[in-house]
Amino acid sequence: MRHARTGKKLGRDSAHRKALYANLAGALIEHGRIKTTVTKAKAVKPIAEQMITLGRRGDLHARRQATAFLRSRDVVHRLFADVAPLFKDRPGGYTRIVKIGTRPGDSAEMAYLELVDEEYVATQREERTPEPAVAEAEPEAEQPEGGQPEGGQPEAEQPEAEQPKSEDVGAEEASAGGADEGADDGDQAAADDEVQQ
Repeated sequence: MRHARTGKKLGRDSAHRKALYANLAGALIEHGRIKTTVTKAKAVKPIAEQMITLGRRGDLHARRQATAFLRSRDVVHRLFADVAPLFKDRPGGYTRIVKIGTRPGDSAEMAYLELVDEEYVATQREERTPEPAVAEAEPEAEQPEGGQPEGGQPEAEQPEAEQPKSEDVGAEEASAGGADEGADDGDQAAADDEVQQ
């Protein structure tokens, strides 16, 4: 009797479900660890272990069976060359499911489906992780021990731009006389505008 042998349907038709299982199993073989829902992880786990068993057999017929299911020669090559030799002395139980809590969007239970071999998973993670870019810091201007720049004045006391002081403006107006006073005010206003820009 074959009661309840169909497995999870996952809300997909059979072709979509088969493609999903092939993609998830291939990603597990390629990356060593995948993050998915608990239901999908439980459905893919026996399929992934069956693929690793085919890889352990290593003959041509096993390779053709794996290619027929996984649909990618690159993944099958990695399975037979890299993954299967790691488990040559292990009689099954190549993967584990580690629950990691719920997904924020829909509260679906999430899990990591990963290979049991920690070293392989770690090396795959290192290959995927880019090295942090180290920006070379530009050397700052050397300052004497007193904390002041080489000019001798503290930075706050150095003038930003040559602006006429209010005392100088008063002295210029007084020397110019009464008739030229209006013209000097206009020239001074124009000079102030240029300095501000």
